[in-house]
Amino acid sequence: MQYDDSTTRRTILAAAAGGAAVAASGAALAQAPRAKGPLVWLDMDQQALDDAYDQVVYAPNRDQVGKRRIANSDKARAVIGNPERVAYGPTEIEKLDIYRAKQANAPVNIFVHGGAWRANRAADYACLAEPFVKAGAHYVVLDFINVDEAGGNLFPMVEQVRRAVAWVYNNAKSFGGDPSRLYLTSHSSGSHIGGCVVTHDWGREDLPTDILKGAALSSGMYDLKPVRLSKRSKYVKFTDEMEAALSAQRHLDKLATPLILAHGTYETPEFQRQTRDFFAAVKAAGKPVELLVGEGYNHFEMLETLANPYGLLGRAVLAQMRLTAAA
Repeated sequence: MQYDDSTTRRTILAAAAGGAAVAASGAALAQAPRAKGPLVWLDMDQQALDDAYDQVVYAPNRDQVGKRRIANSDKARAVIGNPERVAYGPTEIEKLDIYRAKQANAPVNIFVHGGAWRANRAADYACLAEPFVKAGAHYVVLDFINVDEAGGNLFPMVEQVRRAVAWVYNNAKSFGGDPSRLYLTSHSSGSHIGGCVVTHDWGREDLPTDILKGAALSSGMYDLKPVRLSKRSKYVKFTDEMEAALSAQRHLDKLATPLILAHGTYETPEFQRQTRDFFAAVKAAGKPVELLVGEGYNHFEMLETLANPYGLLGRAVLAQMRLTAAA
């Protein structure tokens, strides 16, 4: 799919808002397109690239969806109970929430949240746990440092999440989990981190290469070069080392986890391209991978399909884990 950066944002905004006034505004803008500046990345000038890494430009209902997620998480905890809060590392933020299934020796799914590397907490995502707990899996939601607290450095975030995955493997039996059936799900910047997890050299830590039996990464970034060129560089202190080490697409030789990759059709052009390119690279490397495209979903709405056992992501992840939705 080819994108014209002078019209794509108006088209998506008008469709997402669904109002005549917004559509009329988009039509008016179309009569006076913005003058395009020098190209910075592919066919994008600086503003187009900045917009392509700014979700609210393409998903104006971000706050609305966030309020739904928090309200639904409160409801989920009322149904399945509060999680067990456990430390996986030495700092205060290095904790995880375990939502337990009733079954013994159950598979475990680990969730890595997004938030532009800057926001959100594990408690905001209890709504994702309910369908998995009811289907017979433990659901573990991670907390980890954000990039602002880390002084603009992404390495501590990635290292903490890797440490959390290792903790779950080593301690799964303590909460009734099966360490041989660990899976990972993620969203947005969490999928960038998830990509760094599935391409990690686990053997260096005397852990199984296939520590994760499957992963579903939604709406993520897998090569940091264009991100580094965008306005996200104002708060992430990118370096050559960071770009090279934390671009999952450059480390497919270490990938030993079957992947599900997903994006919505109303996501930014870059988040769609990042997913398609990562899918193509994994497939070309001969590794197992599936691409899911959420028709009519924007970046934030895609995550809601994971909370629904009959949604695009919920159905796919349950199948990946060889589980069926509770009757």
